[in-house]
Amino acid sequence: MRDENIIKGQGAQRNVINRFDKYTYEPEEEDMEVVKTAFTEVFPKTIVNQVKSEDLPMEYSMNPYQGCEHGCSYCFARPTHEYWGFSAGVDFERKIMVKKNAPELLEKFFRKKGYKPEPILLSGNTDCYQPAERQFEITRKLLQVCMDYRHPVNIITKNALVLRDLDILKPMAEQRLVSVSMSIPTLNEDIRRKMEPRTSSASNKLKAIKVLSENKVPVNVMVAPVIPGLTSDESLGILKSVSEAGALSFGYALVRLNDTVEPVFIQWIETHFPDRAAKVLNLIRSMRGGKLGEKRYFERYKGQGNIAEMIHDTFKIGKKKYFSEQSSPSLSVENFTGSREQQLRLF
Repeated sequence: MRDENIIKGQGAQRNVINRFDKYTYEPEEEDMEVVKTAFTEVFPKTIVNQVKSEDLPMEYSMNPYQGCEHGCSYCFARPTHEYWGFSAGVDFERKIMVKKNAPELLEKFFRKKGYKPEPILLSGNTDCYQPAERQFEITRKLLQVCMDYRHPVNIITKNALVLRDLDILKPMAEQRLVSVSMSIPTLNEDIRRKMEPRTSSASNKLKAIKVLSENKVPVNVMVAPVIPGLTSDESLGILKSVSEAGALSFGYALVRLNDTVEPVFIQWIETHFPDRAAKVLNLIRSMRGGKLGEKRYFERYKGQGNIAEMIHDTFKIGKKKYFSEQSSPSLSVENFTGSREQQLRLF
């Protein structure tokens, strides 16, 4: 693909075939153009999802948006857009479904008879602080409901917009009701702008960690995904930087390209890094038994082979060097109330 035809600000350069469609129109290269983001309000009956994956630690998650403007080329959530009749390519980052009734649904969930509170992951599929949140403020309203009910919530995001809600996060943290995980797969701005084009810059993510930490909001960092031959050499540098910024813990995940994430990522790396595309893809295959994806529980996080082991060893060194005396506090469910007749709504 010619440089002048590369569309900036989009992770995917075009749509890929929907697994559930018999026919899909593929535009010619010269027909490609920037697609404006379109928002559609949807009306789900529930907002809290029970997490049934055996290798994930959380019990519940919730996502105020379907699709994500951040445009991360590797995003595992892309195939979920196909169930709505869209593509995992450009559609995923430009056709966003908005759940405006999410706060009311969350309150209804909290008031269910017999509900026993467990921390809820805010995000988990698509980013709750993606650019759309500036306009709709659904995440802020969900946090307000959590604070009103004194219900614990873990946030994961790639966006420094989380600082907008510091007025809610700080008092929640004082009651051990919130933690924030900032996702930082790279500190290289050239890679970041191409790989996750509408996320916050690496420097702004580090600033967000610093501000949150200074305000006693516990911060975890997710170094994810680790992409061999592209970002894997940054791991120790990332851990050093986030530790200095105030992060208390970290997690990481090896890249995996399941279903229609695979053609999106292949198209992306061949477009932006043609000189190393074949090497990167072969290194991923070496971790995934000759494939690019992995769905088996537990195995999807382990990987296999020398490259995977080298990555695991690097993070063991990083933990010992930068996080040996740090840990994130557990969140509290002790003060949860299923009724708030005496409380004021602060939306």
